[in-house]
Amino acid sequence: MQKNTQHLRNVLELNLAMLFISTSGALGRYIDMPVPVTIGFRALLAGIILFLFCKWKKISFRIASGDRFTIVFSGILMGLHWITYFYALKMSNVAIGMLSLFTYPVITSFLEPILLKTKFQKMHLVLGSLVMLGIYFLVPDFSPENSYAKAVGLGVTSALCYALRNLIMKTKVSNYHGSLLMWYQLVIISILLLPALFVMDSSGIVTQWPWILVLAILTTALGHTLFLFSLKRFSATTASIISSIQPVYGIVIGIIFLREIPVLTTVIGGILILTSVVIESVRSYK
Repeated sequence: MQKNTQHLRNVLELNLAMLFISTSGALGRYIDMPVPVTIGFRALLAGIILFLFCKWKKISFRIASGDRFTIVFSGILMGLHWITYFYALKMSNVAIGMLSLFTYPVITSFLEPILLKTKFQKMHLVLGSLVMLGIYFLVPDFSPENSYAKAVGLGVTSALCYALRNLIMKTKVSNYHGSLLMWYQLVIISILLLPALFVMDSSGIVTQWPWILVLAILTTALGHTLFLFSLKRFSATTASIISSIQPVYGIVIGIIFLREIPVLTTVIGGILILTSVVIESVRSYK
């Protein structure tokens, strides 16, 4: 009974992380600044918050020399994931942007056995196919002239970066505090995007700072740190497939705050993705 209760708590915590992270869709659409500037401020502010948190919790900032390259590389992947994802949002809408990103469970299910030497599960192919079918309903016309098709392409690129980052972090989460790993990634992103804050128009921060702050605290510092903790309790594939509920949360937030009502095909795609989430949740519970 205690084991079942703990598992339920783990699933609920992962879903809370997904709810926080899903605010990125509406915020990415709403914030009116160049994408690299938005991501730069996001990383900078979230980095300050997590630094103070780590100091408060007396978490050691020491990283073994053998792990430094891996953590730096994961930071670069995280930055690429955010930038391509936000461009996908700008070129389409919350539903298209978020659902296209969620090809990453499929990518993860193929990469995890290769990179982490885990056993390949045929069921993940079936669940991944469900997600892919859901993506198909988003953009029936995949012509290069279609801006939604370009957005899906950027979303899939973002998904690849995110899948690789999660698999890399899976090998480190047992050795370091999740907040510390996230902080180092934010430092890398901040350093890489610092020039953008001076080269591109960043004057919008004067009016957009409340939303950047929400993006930094709720979406990034809380959401992504909780997700890193979940990698201790689930396989990267299981965590990523369960987290496919994120677009559903994001679309609901988009409907409430941006009045972006999804069309029927988007709803069908969302249902297919949600089905894979429910199936994988039940499988991991058993």
